[in-house]
Amino acid sequence: MNRPITRRAHGKINVFLRVLGPRPDGYHDIETLVLPVSLFDTVTVEPASGLTLELEGEPSVVARLHLADPDSNLALVAARTLAQAAGVDTDRSGAHLHIVKRIPVAGGMAGGSADAAAVLHALNELWACGFGGARLAEIGAHVGSDVPAMLAGGPVLARGRGEVLHPIYATTTPWIVKTLDFQVSAADAYRWWDERGARSGPDGGVVVAALETGATRTLGACVFNDLEAGVIEHHPEIAQVRDAFLAAGAEAAFVSGSGPTVVALAPHMIHADTIADRVPGSMVVTGPPD
Repeated sequence: MNRPITRRAHGKINVFLRVLGPRPDGYHDIETLVLPVSLFDTVTVEPASGLTLELEGEPSVVARLHLADPDSNLALVAARTLAQAAGVDTDRSGAHLHIVKRIPVAGGMAGGSADAAAVLHALNELWACGFGGARLAEIGAHVGSDVPAMLAGGPVLARGRGEVLHPIYATTTPWIVKTLDFQVSAADAYRWWDERGARSGPDGGVVVAALETGATRTLGACVFNDLEAGVIEHHPEIAQVRDAFLAAGAEAAFVSGSGPTVVALAPHMIHADTIADRVPGSMVVTGPPD
């Protein structure tokens, strides 16, 4: 295929995140409800010699990505991993990746994993690999723990280190998101959980049921994130954002994933803009996206 292919890479929030404990491979077993939201990056792939990456977006976001090792960018890792699995000679039949960034970097919304998932879908088409969803998920698991969930394209209950997925139904719910101007690595967040000797949170079945039925008040009462206490201990300013959302009328406010992004649940869509206005720098999103 010679034409460019464009995909949306939606960010996510973890409506609950339960850490079950460390694994022998260095990861942690978790249980989490991954909800894609309307905030998205745009990923375009087109035929080229070699594998190249171009980033576009808000200058400070792009600058953070350029400071990192380009070879570690998950979009490029995904492209290389897919090429190896499909036997594609990228020197002759590679791809140029163009990503317009909107999702915060290292903010707990899986922006890098979402980009990687979109790249896998788009290159699977561009290179005519013919891989189905299950095979792409296997490949995605080698790229990053969040990638299989982002490949799913809808709300999922994820277990293992994130690769065991069960699709769920979710009513559309209004959320408000505020990013902060620093990053938290997932490795640090899980290490802090270990160091605290923290216990696992409750079974997430009530959270799943509340999201499926649209019971916003119940949902607000039962969302949780086991990583949150450790992240806030090292970055107490996050608690100020959380408390500001609650004071503005949110049903709940908590850290998304490893943070530092804070998400708040609005009682109803008509309240979301008001809450966002009272917490400067925040934005309204919906999940799952239309």
